[in-house]
Amino acid sequence: MEGLLSLDTRLFLAVNSLQSENWDAIMSWFSGKLTWWPFYLLVLVYLGWKKGWQLLPLVLFVAMAVAMTDQTSVHLFKNVFHRLRPCHEPSLEGMVHLVNDQCGGQYGFISSHAANTAGVAMLVCLLVRRWWFAGVMILWAFLVGYSRIYLGVHYPGDV
Repeated sequence: MEGLLSLDTRLFLAVNSLQSENWDAIMSWFSGKLTWWPFYLLVLVYLGWKKGWQLLPLVLFVAMAVAMTDQTSVHLFKNVFHRLRPCHEPSLEGMVHLVNDQCGGQYGFISSHAANTAGVAMLVCLLVRRWWFAGVMILWAFLVGYSRIYLGVHYPGDV
């Protein structure tokens, strides 16, 4: 287990060290909660166009999936494993590039941002079954997860 944690830390430091003001702004944007509302609206419009009235149960199903991934990430992982976020890890003090001085809660395993995004992406991919749409959803989930590492708030193993 120690070897995995060491690898996770090395990977984190490698990704987190790829910093620039431009990338800081881009990655902050990708992790922003309000950033994605236009994207969600676009997905809803597309699904409404494709699914019609079948959309309502789909939206409720996705909302339940987000609630489940969010609660699971907190209550079955963060509150059980108590793994510090890299930005709270004393042994990494001075090595973490923390963007906007926003670290979040004390524990980071697992990332609720990444879990929620991956859960929505997977569910929508299974329901829509269009390769190009799946590609967009997977890219979205990847970028959100990557941004969490870049911003200094999660290890790769958290996302």
